[in-house]
Amino acid sequence: MLHKVLRIHPEDNVLVALSDLKKDEKISFEGKDIVLTSHVPAKHKFTMQALQSDDKIYMYGIIVGKAVKEIAKGEVITVDNIAHQTAPYTGKRKPFSWKAPDVSSWKNRTFDGYHRPDGQVGTANYWLVVPLVFCENRNVDIMKQAFVEELGFAKPNPYKSFVKEMKQMYLEGNREGLHEAGVASLEQSGEQKLFKNVDGIKFLTHNGGCGGTRQDSEALCALIAGYINNPNVAGATILSLGCQNAQPAILKEKLAKIDPEFKKPVIILEQQEEGTEAQLLTRAIQATFLGLADADQLRRKPAPLSKLTIGLECGGSDGFSGISANPTLGQVSDMIAALGGKTILSEFPELCGVEQELINRCSTDAQAEKFVQLMRTYAASAEAVGSGFDMNPSPGNIKDGLITDAIKSAGAAKKGGTSPVKDVLDYTEIATRPGLNLLCSPGNDVESTTAMAGSGANIILFTTGLGTPTGNPVTPVIKVASNHRLAEKMPDIIDVDTGAVISGEKTIEEMGNELLDYIVQVASGKVQAKAVLLNQDDFIPWKRGVSL
Repeated sequence: MLHKVLRIHPEDNVLVALSDLKKDEKISFEGKDIVLTSHVPAKHKFTMQALQSDDKIYMYGIIVGKAVKEIAKGEVITVDNIAHQTAPYTGKRKPFSWKAPDVSSWKNRTFDGYHRPDGQVGTANYWLVVPLVFCENRNVDIMKQAFVEELGFAKPNPYKSFVKEMKQMYLEGNREGLHEAGVASLEQSGEQKLFKNVDGIKFLTHNGGCGGTRQDSEALCALIAGYINNPNVAGATILSLGCQNAQPAILKEKLAKIDPEFKKPVIILEQQEEGTEAQLLTRAIQATFLGLADADQLRRKPAPLSKLTIGLECGGSDGFSGISANPTLGQVSDMIAALGGKTILSEFPELCGVEQELINRCSTDAQAEKFVQLMRTYAASAEAVGSGFDMNPSPGNIKDGLITDAIKSAGAAKKGGTSPVKDVLDYTEIATRPGLNLLCSPGNDVESTTAMAGSGANIILFTTGLGTPTGNPVTPVIKVASNHRLAEKMPDIIDVDTGAVISGEKTIEEMGNELLDYIVQVASGKVQAKAVLLNQDDFIPWKRGVSL
């Protein structure tokens, strides 16, 4: 049975509307009646008692805002009557203990993955083609045109025939037909892949590598090294111009830092050394083709779930994300931690207000101090240009109930579950310790997913309440809807629907088990995530500056 309202934590002084509520409607909650003074849309919150100016707003048991004027009992909270506010944070304040979930039924489960020489296991098998500098983007695009269709990796494009149909109607003078034409259903390509054990060649272009700061080029090389190291990658072809800041020597240094005995094939070619474009591309195509042939020799084999490294992401969030989808990811994160695997929680601007809880969960004082330093440095860099974490919620977030960054963050942090924080990583650092890892990245969806794949995620879970197509070139991105309506409206991008938590049909624990089972199917190559089917290959390196 669907309840009308929810109190997330016993200390909260606002209730969440689980469905649209009308003005003057009487809400009975825990033996008390609240008469609504205004319409409260589903996902939004209203006060349990009258508040004075400067009174604190509590959700998830923490401070998420303050009243900026008198708010009546039963009044909806909005950007007009509350403002962002959080509690201060310091070092570890109290000891932390954790009771791991029961994962006995998962202990012997495996997924079929690609085993790498360094012990990592991929959920996919890709070859990368990446430029060290934007000057080589065109050459990368030419290689893409040469490889993708000829080797059977091209995805069908129904819009080409749609345009062709409309062109013909236009030439025939059929203007009425133009308004009635439509796209035919998406059909699978009839082209057979030449290399059946290679999931694809991924061509990653960007606008970095020269200009900007030397630190940006260093970070770009570290990110590319992380992508080459990702367990889903078999090898890489790197195109360099020759004179740019992001030098091949830096990339090699970053690879050696990850693993002094790095064994994956990495082909590096410089245009200024090779001579003509034709000479460069001929060598690059020959070497890449041979690399693909070698990568095709690998076969999927069983691996324990401890070999999973799962990125935890949210984007296009709504007022239900922190109640259904994000806690479901938190349940999966705890299960993976209990099984000896790794999870990665990023988006530091969306941890604003929950810092103390995460600090207390850090396994060592050094990790806690690193987290504090990274958060304060990031916040200061935003404030230095007249911005701040409080400006994080997007118009879509606000419209669907996430009024302040602290409200958004309190729900977003639920993706990290309740397990101890085993490591704190700066941007481009690799996740090596089993358990929950915190990774410094922006809240921007693509910059964050780009970062998690660079830090070793071989699966990314991405919650959304409003819908977003974001994917990643090398790591399958599984989209998790917070509500039934989204899952029904955008089935082409949603993989798993957690709306049953809102309707009361399923518990977080049940949804966690359902999601983990789906993860195993995707990791084994038996099911393709919707973002993979759509060829949604989003890649944006973070220039170390202000990006919320």
